[in-house]
Amino acid sequence: MSPPHSLRLPTLALLCAVLLWSSSFIALKIAFESYTPMVVIFARMVAATCCFILLLPMLGRPKYRKGDWRYLIAMAAFEPCLYFIFEAYALINTSAAQAGMISATLPLLVALGAYLFLKEKITRLSLIGFFIAVAGSLWLSLSSPTDEQAPNPLLGNFLELLAMACAAGYTLILKHLSSRYRPLFLTAVQALIGAIFFFPLALLEGMPTTIAPDALMAILYLGIIVTLGAYGLFNYAVGQMPASLATSFINLLPLCTALLAMAVLGERFTLPQLLAGGVVLMGVFIGRVGHR
Repeated sequence: MSPPHSLRLPTLALLCAVLLWSSSFIALKIAFESYTPMVVIFARMVAATCCFILLLPMLGRPKYRKGDWRYLIAMAAFEPCLYFIFEAYALINTSAAQAGMISATLPLLVALGAYLFLKEKITRLSLIGFFIAVAGSLWLSLSSPTDEQAPNPLLGNFLELLAMACAAGYTLILKHLSSRYRPLFLTAVQALIGAIFFFPLALLEGMPTTIAPDALMAILYLGIIVTLGAYGLFNYAVGQMPASLATSFINLLPLCTALLAMAVLGERFTLPQLLAGGVVLMGVFIGRVGHR
């Protein structure tokens, strides 16, 4: 059964966002080979902010409501500020594939948060799908070997879990704001606050004195394509459907990231990883059916 017509465009937007986010794990790994984490994130935010300055006429006039500044700052504080701190250091300690696996916990965290704070309903079938997807992701993570790509996977995976908790808070606030602010405007707010926040942290780590072409291309890709594209698409989709349904697509991140890590970084799939990836996909499908 195909999704309702009203959800087709948001669904396509989410699929594109997931593919872009999957590639971001790979790009970050490449950038971290040459530059420190906070420098990379700061440069990413600056690149995104410059793009939004060029797109300023498209941002529209926001329907500001008194007190919204608190929600806008909290949204950006969760993501990109705290989220990228945790994720940056997570990817220093764990592999791109394993970090992608931990990201599958996000839908469950958002679903529970949406139930508690937004009064969104959760069907039993959706919960079953979420738990199956998370179980598959954990299996996939545990079956990944420890190597030079993951020197301290336990610490790295824990930091990635903290990043997902921040992403859940961001998603819930985003849902609250999306009814009166354009997705592009909200993404621009994130980029601008992120650039301001990460500037002193980048200075503390020390600005680079040389240019590494591969790392520079990875940063530009992260700032322009991923930040502008993935967040814009995701912010649009969250405004068109329940937050818990939108984040159910995040369960596709582990498999997409692992495939890209295998192709670009040389990380390999074992048979248990393939089987676990199938479990993740099954959980996503069951969770999706539960929302129809």
